[in-house]
Amino acid sequence: MAPEVSNQSLLFLIIFVVVPLALSYIYQLGLNKNILWSTIRGTIQLFAIGYLLTYLFDLPAFIGIPITVGVMIIVAAFHARQKGKELPKVLFVILIGLVVVEASVLTLWLVFDMVQFRPSEVIPMSGMVIGNSMVAMGLALERMKSEFKENNGRILAALSLGAEPKQASHLIVRKTLNAALIPNIDRLKTIGLVQLPGMMTGLILGGVEPVMAIKYQLVISLSIFSSVSLSAMFVTLAMYKHFFNKSKQLLESEEEIRSN
Repeated sequence: MAPEVSNQSLLFLIIFVVVPLALSYIYQLGLNKNILWSTIRGTIQLFAIGYLLTYLFDLPAFIGIPITVGVMIIVAAFHARQKGKELPKVLFVILIGLVVVEASVLTLWLVFDMVQFRPSEVIPMSGMVIGNSMVAMGLALERMKSEFKENNGRILAALSLGAEPKQASHLIVRKTLNAALIPNIDRLKTIGLVQLPGMMTGLILGGVEPVMAIKYQLVISLSIFSSVSLSAMFVTLAMYKHFFNKSKQLLESEEEIRSN
């Protein structure tokens, strides 16, 4: 049986907040308000979702799962959009990408009997897939904008020599995908050696046999790895074209991209 964390024990978690606050103050990082706000907001959100999940887990699966997963996808899409809000149709692309990835992963889980179609299993695991896909899309958009800015001259030279936008952007697309995938590749390399992943740790604390916990962790880890790869590739290939106009000319400012 999992050990119970008392409310009094939770109060001492403030110690873990004092450390980054002190660093921000000493080095004048200007992050004090962000650290405090993030801590308070995260705590409130976690407790709120905890009570909400208690209610959702009691609903029929065909009601609770679509509602919760749908809300997760919408919130994730709006958050990832912030990394590329000047790009046209970026929200729509992210939404489609998240829906496709989640539907694909969930279908494989159910077809191969990896999880049961129950809110208590599908919702937490889908949350991890959607959350990591959101981060991957945001990173891809941010890195792609940076690469286009840094390689402006190279792209213009390639276009002047007759290259198509796809050819001129090939290196940028490759670098963007590398940046999005490398952290997940490194995480897989060290899984179980440097860190015991969250899901596995939670199951073990809940009294599940370690080997069974490992099986579940493998399901979610490889699902996340695949979904992150697909998400980064989808948003990169869908959005790099918006850095060029209909005449295949490079758009060099955010204003030009917005109006394109």
